[in-house]
Amino acid sequence: MSADKDRGRSLILVHRVRDEDDDEEQFKPLDWGLIRRILTYARPVRRRLAIMVALTIIRSAQLPALVWITAMTIRGPIAHGDLHGILLGTLGFAALAVVTDAMFHFRQRYALEIGETVVNGMRAEIFEKTQRQPMSFFHRMKLGRILSRVTSDVEAVRIGIQDVGFVSAIQFGQMVFTAVVLTCYDWKMFLVVVCMAPVLWLVNNHFRMKFSRLTRASQESFSRVTATLAESVNGIRVTQGFVRQDTNAGLFRSLLSDHSRYNIALARTSAVLAPILELNSQFFVATLLIVGGWRIFHGNMQADNLIMFFLLSNIFFSPITIIGNQYNQGLLAMAGAERIFRLVDTPPDWEDSADATALDDPRGGGRARAGARVEFRGVSFGYDPSRLVLHDLNFTAEPGQTVALVGHTGSGKSSIINLVSKFYLPTGGEILVDGREIRSITGTSLHRQMGMVQQQNFLFSGSVLENICLSKPGATREEVRDAARRLGCLDILEELQDGMETQVGERGAGLSVGQRQLVCFMRALLADPRIVILDEATSSIDALTESRLQRALSMLLRERTSFVVAHRLSTIRGANLVLVLDQGRIIERGTHPELLARGGHYASLYRQFVQVDDRR
Repeated sequence: MSADKDRGRSLILVHRVRDEDDDEEQFKPLDWGLIRRILTYARPVRRRLAIMVALTIIRSAQLPALVWITAMTIRGPIAHGDLHGILLGTLGFAALAVVTDAMFHFRQRYALEIGETVVNGMRAEIFEKTQRQPMSFFHRMKLGRILSRVTSDVEAVRIGIQDVGFVSAIQFGQMVFTAVVLTCYDWKMFLVVVCMAPVLWLVNNHFRMKFSRLTRASQESFSRVTATLAESVNGIRVTQGFVRQDTNAGLFRSLLSDHSRYNIALARTSAVLAPILELNSQFFVATLLIVGGWRIFHGNMQADNLIMFFLLSNIFFSPITIIGNQYNQGLLAMAGAERIFRLVDTPPDWEDSADATALDDPRGGGRARAGARVEFRGVSFGYDPSRLVLHDLNFTAEPGQTVALVGHTGSGKSSIINLVSKFYLPTGGEILVDGREIRSITGTSLHRQMGMVQQQNFLFSGSVLENICLSKPGATREEVRDAARRLGCLDILEELQDGMETQVGERGAGLSVGQRQLVCFMRALLADPRIVILDEATSSIDALTESRLQRALSMLLRERTSFVVAHRLSTIRGANLVLVLDQGRIIERGTHPELLARGGHYASLYRQFVQVDDRR
């Protein structure tokens, strides 16, 4: 029964992902608009691209020329026993072969350089565009899907440029130049070849649509695999904690089986197409043999001319199989490009308005600190506008005041923090900072005057010093030491294995939870912010460490406007304003003593806080 439930949850998950993909624009194979856009990333190497095009055209003519020299040497000097002519023909063939191989070297090298330039440009744009997306984007978009765009989709485009694009261009060019030679040589025989072309087109068109559907399905299934893998790695503690390894492995195997099924269907279709194309080529040759033999019997053609025509016609037909084999890779490249551009072109849910300007920083002229005035006027908000989580909030945080946000989980505390930080815009009402509506302020200027410490103390890979200096890249080592000293944590910093140069692993590995939190406090203090946000910032610190931080925190918050979300009394008692929230509404407000005197909801929460703190 449990297995059935797990399988059902997996099917629901897969179904939801498919629904998201099905709502997107249908895949269009070999879209010239996509190809032109891909080539715009080659602008830094456009000179080499032009040379590459020229080399492609020349090589397309060289291969038919080599066959033509061979045929002419057989037809002339060899047939007549002319040793001098055979020598000249051999030397001409050798010279052209050397030039052809030399150009092939440069064509191969330039193709690799152009492909590398394009994929680097794509990856840089994907990173830049995703970094500029608001938080709502990352709540909808799975990490695995973003990773899939940067890895498999971009690699498919690379193959499309380096292999499919130029190889196919050479093969088409080879057919064109050979067609010109065949037409000039014997237009009647070439007319037979042209009449066979519709057969090849019909076969190719039939398989093209099938390739299109299977290629899209394969790409989407791989996106589900990478998304599940990324989610499983991030949630490994939960997986192991609830002994879900075997169950999750089974669900992952089902996704792999789904992806494998599409790949096998794609391979089977390709395995059918390639032999059919080969058979068509042999059928064309047999037809030419019949028509050519009939013409020789009636005196309309010489046997040596037929041999030469066969040599050239083989050059004409041989690209058909190669192009057919490249077609599947071309569809993969188009599918990858379509998915990349769909991500890149995703418009942000909101952006700074065109007339938004920077928030003034009044500090200076001897003023070391100056908090900001933050006012909520009738603010309502919902992550989904149809389902509000905040309702008609009104309050003011004066410069230098501390506002504590108190309430049960889901009451709206973090949503208020997100709005103050301009990670989201209010659905209704206004938020004013220093008397300016937040929409008229650029997000960058606001964030530069903010310091934030969250419950999830995220650190980047690198040294402790580099993580602290994220808030102030130009800070000196002494400034960092001063920030640690003011927090009363310099000794903790110096006790690390390599001091400030101690390396931090991915997501802060190598440091304890408390040490990571202290690094985040130092980072916030170093920024010298006007607005400070503490989102349950002391929840990961033991009581002894917290007692050391209280004095430093009071210094950090002094004359700065601060919003504190906390479950500990020590960070609530000193607040100038306590807002008690319930289901997105302010149900009580006042100072800590005032709210206790009322004996209402806050007083009940206070008794719970006391019990929790006593246990600690």
